[in-house]
Amino acid sequence: MITAGREGTTESAVRPADEAAPTGPLRGVRVIELAGFGPGPFAGMLLSDMGAEVIRVERLDAAEADRPDVVLRGRRSIRLDLKSEDGAAALRELLKSSDVLCEGYRPGTLERLGFAPEQCWRENPALLIARVTGWGQAGLLAERAGHDVNYAALSGLLHAIGEPGGPPVIPLNIGADGGGGWMLAFGIVCGLLEARTSGKGQVIDVAMVDACALLVAKFWGEFAAGTWRDEHGTNRVDGGSHYYHVYRTADGRYLSVGAIEAKFYRKLLDLLGIADLPAGQHDREQWPAMTQVIADRIASETLAHWVEVFEGQDACVAEVLGMHDAPRHPQLAQRATYESIDGILQPAAAPRFSRTPGRARPIPRTGQDTDTVIAELGKAKQQ
Repeated sequence: MITAGREGTTESAVRPADEAAPTGPLRGVRVIELAGFGPGPFAGMLLSDMGAEVIRVERLDAAEADRPDVVLRGRRSIRLDLKSEDGAAALRELLKSSDVLCEGYRPGTLERLGFAPEQCWRENPALLIARVTGWGQAGLLAERAGHDVNYAALSGLLHAIGEPGGPPVIPLNIGADGGGGWMLAFGIVCGLLEARTSGKGQVIDVAMVDACALLVAKFWGEFAAGTWRDEHGTNRVDGGSHYYHVYRTADGRYLSVGAIEAKFYRKLLDLLGIADLPAGQHDREQWPAMTQVIADRIASETLAHWVEVFEGQDACVAEVLGMHDAPRHPQLAQRATYESIDGILQPAAAPRFSRTPGRARPIPRTGQDTDTVIAELGKAKQQ
């Protein structure tokens, strides 16, 4: 793990692969993940990090990835041809001893493969069938292709991000793929808790467009109250205000400011050496002028200067760090927010549990566990 070293430095230790045994609060849960992209693998990573046994089923012709895919870590990976009698039979046998079947196909694909929910429940009545798509299992767009940016666009999430007067800014693919993955993992854990009582499985219908909509739930209340403008870059926490903004420093770096509360705002101005601004903090009409005043002040010094000025101060200010620098920050290093596994630096498992901690494990080679898992199925049938 990355740990704090001598004062002002950090050092990274590579965790050996022989520490790959699962641990965590979901230990004992088995998830069968039919290979796909986006939120399904992200949810599989979250569940695996928390101790679930996740078996990823790849197609026979699935190629080895040309770059490390961190979200595939911690799995057992097998290859099956689900269109063949032997491949379908192997999956059915796996599902008998599993808690969850997770798939991200278009609606109807699972049924065409012979694994409709009703068919699965005949063999395992408590099986959860977690289905993640862009638009949901039914509706006008259910069959239509799309990607993260499309789901973010239709939900209102994409429209809320960007500079005033400019186009919306794409927030990577964290809205639908990330938000959808969190929702999928949350839905699975909820389903597992319910099945403990009922002994019955059910379908979990996760739509990425729903995840995007939920991510901006807070602002629908402000929109209803008339305090949120339906125009990006004009609101208090979308970069429209001067006290919740990102500013460029003299050396081309960036400083984030989030001084919403009055006491933090006063501290911000004091440490910037700004005696007064044209009007009150929350006067929207004055925000552009106030932003310019602060921008000019911050642009007059380097990022290192401002980091030193705000060190230890409650002004809600932090430097903007990239992937090279974030793991080296003393707070993140001390917390071990990132760790190196098999030489790949990546986010560590989260959240943290005091008694049953989760743990990230290595990325498998595609299909590496096929023979082992098939052999285990044979032994299980003989018992």
